[in-house]
Amino acid sequence: MRAAVVLSCGNPPDLRTVPAPEVAEGESLVQVTAAPITPLDVLCASGTSYFGQPALPYIPGVQGVGKLTDGTRVWFPTQAGMRPGDGSFADLCAVPTTDLVPIPDGTRDETAAALGLSAVAAWMALTWRAALRPGEQVLVLGAGGTVGQVAVQAARLLGARRVVAVCRSPHSQALATKNGADAVVPLHPDDTPDTLTPRLRQALDGLADVVIDPVFGIPATAAAQVLALGARIVNLGSAAAESATFTSATLRGNTASLLGYTNNALTPTQRHTALTEIFNHAATGALSVDHTLTPLADIAPAWTSQATGTTPRRIVVQLSDVPTPPSVP
Repeated sequence: MRAAVVLSCGNPPDLRTVPAPEVAEGESLVQVTAAPITPLDVLCASGTSYFGQPALPYIPGVQGVGKLTDGTRVWFPTQAGMRPGDGSFADLCAVPTTDLVPIPDGTRDETAAALGLSAVAAWMALTWRAALRPGEQVLVLGAGGTVGQVAVQAARLLGARRVVAVCRSPHSQALATKNGADAVVPLHPDDTPDTLTPRLRQALDGLADVVIDPVFGIPATAAAQVLALGARIVNLGSAAAESATFTSATLRGNTASLLGYTNNALTPTQRHTALTEIFNHAATGALSVDHTLTPLADIAPAWTSQATGTTPRRIVVQLSDVPTPPSVP
């Protein structure tokens, strides 16, 4: 079968021909149709993640979409790059049957692949960690990223009275407006907390009840200055910086909660339930993320685009007929 194979850490995978996977008891064979290139894929393949260096060679891809032998369309996760085993960038993938999540009619394979675990992070940050209540005001930092895009739309679906988005590029700002943000605050390269905070105050209708934060750094520091009583800040990442500054007075004075989030903390049931809700909303057109499609044959340049941050969109690899690649040595 065809597969993208990581032969050395830090380099893009190569297209190769490899044997089809063996299917163990309790597993299902998935014919893969679409798989996203995610930051986690790139990090694991770099050999610098906290999981350590992966055993080489291996097929990357921590999630994907495909169909079973009976035609059922499913989303699936893998442990590729984190534990020994192969991932989703191949024609076929053997997956624990209990991990499969059916995809409803109306949700395209590439849409489900683009949403995937990033959408789970946004959805669960709002519903589980922040416990968003209808009528609350939500501030979404990094609203141009995949998590941020879903957070803006999900906050609307969950009953937020106002959603304010913060993002850098004009493309991201236009996308946030399209996704339903009531106001969009541009983030400038030379911003400091003192310059950003007034713009947040102007965009908000009062103070923020919930902050969804995939970036940390200066945006998070500024967001801490516009918190309502009992506000919750949920941090999902550090795209802007590894640290942010919060004073004791700010947190105590607002009885604010600073909460961390990782998909790794979810039970399989939580993940399955979240994905089912997400895919059902996607089927109605209420949830989507900006993405671009690339064939498996172009996995190397697409991987480099993700690794270097030169693409503004989620890259989804489509698995379709390509010329027969060389075999793995």
